[in-house]
Amino acid sequence: MQQWLILGAAICFEVIATSALKASEGFSKFWPSLLVVVGYALAFYFLALTLRTIPVGIAYAVWAGVGVALITLIGWLVFNQTLDLAAVIGILFIVTGVLILNIFSKVTPH
Repeated sequence: MQQWLILGAAICFEVIATSALKASEGFSKFWPSLLVVVGYALAFYFLALTLRTIPVGIAYAVWAGVGVALITLIGWLVFNQTLDLAAVIGILFIVTGVLILNIFSKVTPH
C-alpha cells in the first residue's frame, strides 16, 4: 500500500509542477518557474522510489493517466479552459485504462 501512496505523491508533485509551468508564462516569472523545477524534481524522485516495487509500465501508466486527468480538471477549473465532448470521452478512456490495469493486470503488486 505504501508504494501507491508514494506514487500518489509523485502524481501530486507532477500536477503542481505542470500547473506552475502554465503560470510561469514561459519561465518569465520566478516563483512559478522555481515551483516547476522543484515540483518535477520531487515528482521524478517519488516516481523512482515506486519503481522498486511497482513495474515501470504500470507505475508510468498510472502516473501519466491520473496526471492527465487532474491537469485537465485544473485547466478547466483554474485556467478556464473549455472541454468538449471528445476531450471528456478521451479522459474517461484514460481513466478506464488505468483502472483496468490496476484491477485486472497480473503484473500489478497487491
